[in-house]
Amino acid sequence: MATAYTPGLRVSPFTTIRKARRLPLKGEVLVELNQQVQPDTVVARTELPGAMQTVKVAAHMGVEPRDVEPLLRVRVGDRVEKDQVLAESRSLFGLIRSTCRSPMGGTVEHFSPVTGSVGIRAPSIPVEVRAYVAGTVVELLPSEGVVVEAQGAFIQGIFGVGGERNGTIRVVAESSSEPLRAAAIGGDAAGCVLVGGSLVEADALQRAAQVGAVAVVAGGILDRDLIGFLGHDIGVAITGHEDTPLTIIITEGFGTIPMARRTFDLMRALNGRAASVNGATQIRAGVIRPEVIVPLESPAVQTGGDGDAHQELNVGSSVRIIREPYFGRLATVTVLPPEPALIPSGATVRVLRARLMDTGEEVTVPRANVEILSS
Repeated sequence: MATAYTPGLRVSPFTTIRKARRLPLKGEVLVELNQQVQPDTVVARTELPGAMQTVKVAAHMGVEPRDVEPLLRVRVGDRVEKDQVLAESRSLFGLIRSTCRSPMGGTVEHFSPVTGSVGIRAPSIPVEVRAYVAGTVVELLPSEGVVVEAQGAFIQGIFGVGGERNGTIRVVAESSSEPLRAAAIGGDAAGCVLVGGSLVEADALQRAAQVGAVAVVAGGILDRDLIGFLGHDIGVAITGHEDTPLTIIITEGFGTIPMARRTFDLMRALNGRAASVNGATQIRAGVIRPEVIVPLESPAVQTGGDGDAHQELNVGSSVRIIREPYFGRLATVTVLPPEPALIPSGATVRVLRARLMDTGEEVTVPRANVEILSS
């Protein structure tokens, strides 16, 4: 049996894309069924409760908890500002005045006569969910959000960082093997999704951020350049919430790797089109791929398929490893043992032997941990 259990990256010139847009907790849906939406359309809104802070009034004023209530100048439900007087006492005919002030703005939520403390809730935090892609609302999720449907080009990457952004695709490499260099990025690249070929260089990342590009898409990246740009190391279990000025999407893996020809050709056909991009990546249960979505009325180019069908796994097949410790590495299959084997995790699974393209080292990996590279 020579079936790959994990399909290759999806690269489609024209397909139907559905995106569920959900609030983190129940709120209000703001759009209607069958409504046309744009990427920045707010489709749902809610409010996160603010943090609670307890003010120890009795301890601050040096009185017993039972003596605090007559000293209060606020009541439960009152809104207060930072440094507003919460409680006040006077002694010696008013010559000596003692006060307790609010450390923050918010609402008085409770008072405890047992402890002599006042609880102040910070203002709630508004949360809005936007459509992300231009399309049609095809399903309402009551009090939660909506499902937006669009048709167009859909391109997945192997790894990314940074969240959802929208911009105009600009291909700055002449070929799929040409690196994305800083010199190729002009000052007019603000709001663009910059597409390179084999590698995005460290200087190019800095330049792209400097001119206001929203994203960079390239075949490969050096891990040290990614760490240097982010300012810290990063795991590959789940990404997408990094505090970064632009989203980075890598289509092939770590190192200098030309972008797959069909991916680059599609990107070039989409040059100048509005795109939605997301670098979120998850390689464990519930796989999430970084993505580029370009809404279209008809295909921009014919590439001969969706790129997500299963292919036959044979000796000599080129594969990409999609789990640690060889995540993102390209390899050539050398042996397909017929019997399951014991792996370090303790499971017995079907494996393969493969030669890493960058070092020539032969490694054993579960077959479910590879995807076949499209020719």
